[in-house]
Amino acid sequence: MAKTLVIAEKPSVGRDFTRALPGPFEKHEGYLEGPEHIITWAVGHLVQLADPEEYDPKFKKWRMADLPIVPDSFRLVVRDERSKKQMNVVKRQLGRSEVERVVNACDAGREGELIFAYLYEKAGAKKPVQRLWLSSMTAAAIEDAFGRLRPGADLASLEAAARSRSEADWIVGMNATRAATIRLRSSFDGAVSLGRVQTPTLAILARREEEIRAFIPEPYWLVDASFGASEDRRYEGRYHAKAQPRLASAEEAAAIVAACRGQRGEITKLEKTERRERSPLLYDLTSLQREANSRFGFSARRTLGAAQRLYEEHKALTYPRTSSRFLTGDMAGEIKPTVALVGRRSEYAKAAKYVASLDLLPLGRVINDEKVEDHHAIIPTKSEHNVEKMGEDDRRIYDMVVRRFLAIFHPEAVFENTRVETTVAQHVFRTRGKVMLVPGWRGVYGEEADSERSGEDDEGREQQLPRLEKGEDVETREVRSEEKETKPPRRYSEGALLAAMETAGKLVEEEELREAMKDSGIGTPATRAAIIERLLQVGYVERDGRSLVVTEKGLNVVRLLGEHPLTSPDLTGSWEHRLGKIEGGAESREQFMADIVKFAQSTVGELDVKLKDVRIPRANLGPCPVCGHDIMENRKGYSCWSREDPGCGFVIWKSKAGKQLPASAARELIATGRTEKPVTGFKGRSGRSFRARLALSQTEEGKWRVEFDEPWAKEGAKPPEAEEPESAAAPAEPAAAA
Repeated sequence: MAKTLVIAEKPSVGRDFTRALPGPFEKHEGYLEGPEHIITWAVGHLVQLADPEEYDPKFKKWRMADLPIVPDSFRLVVRDERSKKQMNVVKRQLGRSEVERVVNACDAGREGELIFAYLYEKAGAKKPVQRLWLSSMTAAAIEDAFGRLRPGADLASLEAAARSRSEADWIVGMNATRAATIRLRSSFDGAVSLGRVQTPTLAILARREEEIRAFIPEPYWLVDASFGASEDRRYEGRYHAKAQPRLASAEEAAAIVAACRGQRGEITKLEKTERRERSPLLYDLTSLQREANSRFGFSARRTLGAAQRLYEEHKALTYPRTSSRFLTGDMAGEIKPTVALVGRRSEYAKAAKYVASLDLLPLGRVINDEKVEDHHAIIPTKSEHNVEKMGEDDRRIYDMVVRRFLAIFHPEAVFENTRVETTVAQHVFRTRGKVMLVPGWRGVYGEEADSERSGEDDEGREQQLPRLEKGEDVETREVRSEEKETKPPRRYSEGALLAAMETAGKLVEEEELREAMKDSGIGTPATRAAIIERLLQVGYVERDGRSLVVTEKGLNVVRLLGEHPLTSPDLTGSWEHRLGKIEGGAESREQFMADIVKFAQSTVGELDVKLKDVRIPRANLGPCPVCGHDIMENRKGYSCWSREDPGCGFVIWKSKAGKQLPASAARELIATGRTEKPVTGFKGRSGRSFRARLALSQTEEGKWRVEFDEPWAKEGAKPPEAEEPESAAAPAEPAAAA
């Protein structure tokens, strides 16, 4: 009897397919078999592009004369031993005589298409292929998708774009990395990793770090006053010279305080305006990652992991790796049934009841077929959701998506903004007030009318004001000045970096490229988390709480590259734009790859010349505390050794708990024996980062060691996990309206 072979991306997905296909299914090593279907899986990327040495053994040695390396045709290899075992299973199933057709059931997108294409080519298969396209893993959605299989040829342009992206990254990344590493061997330990996507991302972080280091703080002064219209009607104001609250000197601030102290004031301006705030759009992956980072401190990878589990295991959310924030028109009829299902839980019941009661759903900011490409926005699935079985991370992400889904069908939140100016001895003090009149969509998040949401900045905090009248005479109860200091720009959090990667179009001058990058930016929603993790892995970036800090190695890489296109989002913009055209059949893959080869050739030549005589001087940390010789930085540590003089043997090794100690930390240890502030970027055995103070100690044998100078270390305990904010368990707070 003829059978269909279904190739999924993961075993869990393959098992889910058995619920929608004719059974029963028997379990075998690496596959499941039923009366009409055989289901096997790829376990992610089983097959990858071969390394250079697979083409010629001479490429094992990195030499500038061999660059650029550009294969005439790319070879594929099975990733590792574990992958070989499953690859053999897949190959055997493809070779079975009763298998007449194959269904590509890998993830519905560019990367899933690539996984299948490489696997199918490596297996040497020739059987006809159909494509399964899924956005939801519920049994009903799977059954419906198997009833609407697409011919594999319909996805030929998507496969062409996927192969082009993969090969372009190989050609540019491998050649640029080899060229830079060869020329900078004397200055860097290990490879100098460069790439089409990771390098412009590193440049964003490095340029912010340079701004922070170059920043010189300047003092300024603010003057605040407390006023009373009557005993129980009090408010505060901040001095403004026109629109500027900052004063340049203490003397100027003191003069205003002296002039206003004990004087009566008058409310010379009182304006009330109504402001309406629309609900945020539905989530795509990047906006979900950004808000989870802001709310819970989750890394992009952690949020993606939770969303993927909610899609695959819990069947609670739709496909997460999406760049769209809209639904398609044919989904309109699914909205109310989905609302009814999530509304069975008490925490969503009130909001769901409101949506269900609407005769006409407001779909203007929900339905937009033109803004949905491969997948629609992330929403709850139309099925029962067992929230009790979800882990803590999964439950938080689920809560965010459900509340956002319900909120978008609610009316605008309405606020009353009040602006008051109080004049005292010709000096004007401004006051801001804000009151929520109608919660609207914010009620989905538990916010009620009249709730106060105050934020402090140089303009002054927003207050819940008493009843005041223009022309009213007020008492100046207190006047005080406060010295402050200008602050450097903040380091990027992962959420802020994701936003910068997504909107990199603002750094691109050409209008056409900017439009392409509006959707794709630097990387794609599916790959941005991996890009950030790659920068951490190669030692260019470290985590410090929620901030991403560029290491000296990362800074030096960007400094040395200067204005090379590899550091600019223009490069990613032009490539993403062209890949999109290949996917749509509007550009040839051959021309794109020819241009990539030219770029690689020019990049190798430029790096060869630019970096040929570069020498980054090793740090001199001053005299050794034991013998007095200069302590110099070398590849593995900081010591008083040299070729001419072996010194006394004092050394501080760079490598400690997954981190390379910077010269600044070593210098402080030599000077004082310990670090005053915790050093960031260490990694525990779990892979989670932590920070700790360090101390320099000497063993009984006279060897010097750097130890963690923390109570947990002295007690022999494990380092603490990265801290979560106290508010992490609360319902997700809405972001500003999109």
